[in-house]
Amino acid sequence: MRPDFKFGLVVLALAVFGSACRQDMYDQPKFIPLRPSEFFEDGRSARPLEEGTVARGHLNDDAAFYTGKGSDGKPLDTFPFPVTKEAIVRGQERFNIYCAPCHDRTGYGNGMIVRRGYRHPPSYHTDKIRQLANGFIYDVITNGFGAMQDYAAQIPPRDRWAIVAYVRALELSQNASIKDVPPEARAQLGGGK
Repeated sequence: MRPDFKFGLVVLALAVFGSACRQDMYDQPKFIPLRPSEFFEDGRSARPLEEGTVARGHLNDDAAFYTGKGSDGKPLDTFPFPVTKEAIVRGQERFNIYCAPCHDRTGYGNGMIVRRGYRHPPSYHTDKIRQLANGFIYDVITNGFGAMQDYAAQIPPRDRWAIVAYVRALELSQNASIKDVPPEARAQLGGGK
């Protein structure tokens, strides 16, 4: 091969490969988040959201359902949906997964985590806890309280309410008397009238 032909091939190869190294994407006009900008009057590159903007799938227009609080800001004593057997069973499943490690399956607060040295949570079977509003318990699950972390990311809102329903059923199971049983069902328990 002739030396001038080799030289021509090298020059041609450099021209072809060199043309692919353009800096257009690197040097393009763009705004980097949270950097100042002289383009907008407020000096910010990130634009504020339009009023009323809602992220897709996050309308959350039922404040009682998503916060556990009424329009007055006080915790609800009621549930935002009918409590059915299926809701309580779902609540028991979620409780056993997320709550029982600390609160134990009976709600006395002697879970495995506590037995390994962590702080003892309150028992659900004290008068103080039984008198709390359902919305307060929902809020504690959502936002945490004291040493308890929040579970908003792990437990969807409907499951949080199901857990509250199960906690109420658990409280009743440990603190019920024969007077709480309907008269027609008392005979089945052997307690008579």
